Amino acid sequence: MEPPLRVILEVVRTRAFAVAVDWPGWTRAGRDEAAALDALLHAGPRYAAALAAGGVTFEPPGDRAGVLIVDRLPGNAGTEFGAPSVRLPGDDAPLDDVELERHARILRGAWAAFDTAATRHAGDELTKGPRGGGRDLPKIIEHVRGADEAYLVKLGSRPPRGPAGGTAAPAPLLELHAAALATLRARALGQPVPNASRAVTLWTPRWYVRRATWHWLDHAWEIEDRANRAMG
Repeated sequence: MEPPLRVILEVVRTRAFAVAVDWPGWTRAGRDEAAALDALLHAGPRYAAALAAGGVTFEPPGDRAGVLIVDRLPGNAGTEFGAPSVRLPGDDAPLDDVELERHARILRGAWAAFDTAATRHAGDELTKGPRGGGRDLPKIIEHVRGADEAYLVKLGSRPPRGPAGGTAAPAPLLELHAAALATLRARALGQPVPNASRAVTLWTPRWYVRRATWHWLDHAWEIEDRANRAMG
């Protein structure tokens, strides 16, 4: 019998996030705890597909019988804004070599899921919100890249720049990913961080992977959903 999926709920008055403790980035929101749990389970096959692209095997539970809620944590302003923002109790724990490789594979899977969605729907119209809101695809790509650069600073390294070394030209996305993996490894193993940032308070490696993976997947699935509604 498979062990239950351990879930922590991050809760504020207006929303809740259901966070899979042992599976970084598998985090979904809802207007309340029940809706968040339903959204988490609904996203299970998508999450498993993203992990498969990173070389990680995962079989999500099909219903709530396979879920164990282990804690409820109060959210904060970030939660209210719409992003999971509370570190889990185990997110400060160190990563050994095996866990480091697993976290890196999960992160790669999220990158691949976003790249697949962005490539598949390049040029497609994305549905707008009821008031015409919602980023188009180039703006989504720009947003996730900018967020990832900020996340890298919080992990401990400055984002790489373009070939000429100018401050205005960002490096190709593959170089940003490579810098993230190098910094993640250095932080996990207690080694000097390449191109160290000046961030005063650093994210832990586990929290970085949890937050970054969620963000890449959240927007990958946004692209897919909005493109499919536009075509349907």
